[in-house]
Parts: sequence; C-alpha cells; structure tokens
Amino acid sequence: MARILLIEDSPTDTAVLTQLLERHGHRVLAAPSAEDGLEAARRERPDLILMDVVLPGMNGFQATRALSRDPDTGAIPVLIVSTKGMETDKAWGLRQGAKGYIVKPPEERELIARIDELLGAGA
Repeated sequence: MARILLIEDSPTDTAVLTQLLERHGHRVLAAPSAEDGLEAARRERPDLILMDVVLPGMNGFQATRALSRDPDTGAIPVLIVSTKGMETDKAWGLRQGAKGYIVKPPEERELIARIDELLGAGA
C-alpha cells in the first residue's frame, strides 16, 4: 500500500498509529519532531504525511506550511492528527496547506477512509 510518514513526538501515539496503519497494509516511517519530519519527507518522498501539531521546536502548523510551500514536498498530502480540536485550529491547519484535519484519538474507520481518499484509493 502506501508509504506514510508519521510526524509525532509521543512514543505511545506513534506506536498506536503505526500499528493501526500497518494493520491496513501501509508502511510507516516515523519522525519525532517537525525538523526530522521535514528532512525525512524530502529524503523519502512518502505518499502521505500524518502531522501532529504540538511538537518540540517547530510546531506542526509551521511544518505543514514548510512542506506545502517546498517544490520537492508540496505535492505530498498532509493530514493533521492532533489533540487541538477547536474550529480555529482546523481552519488554521487547512490554511497552512493540510488536506485534512482529524482530532485525536482518531476513530480508525474515519482515519483510514480519509487516508484512502487522499491517496486516491477511494476513487
């Protein structure tokens, strides 16, 4: 299936999301910070990026903006998965270039459906 880059600083969330994604046939690459995630995105060219917002150093909104404006990574869809669930957070994330926003903890069916949609598997 797809190669998904997970940018997440929580080891627990990383483990849970990795298991969920692998159960659905995806290959997961993980980065514990936005800076590491930007580097991994440029190097690995994943099919999709799952982005946390609350990260050490650069936050997920800043990283999403950097990815969406970079010619090398701008075509990679970013799906924000965050505990920040206010409408203003969602609107801001989408303005930074995210293709979707899901509040943690994600419901498995919703997350997989959104990933499939962004990857074009639902078409």
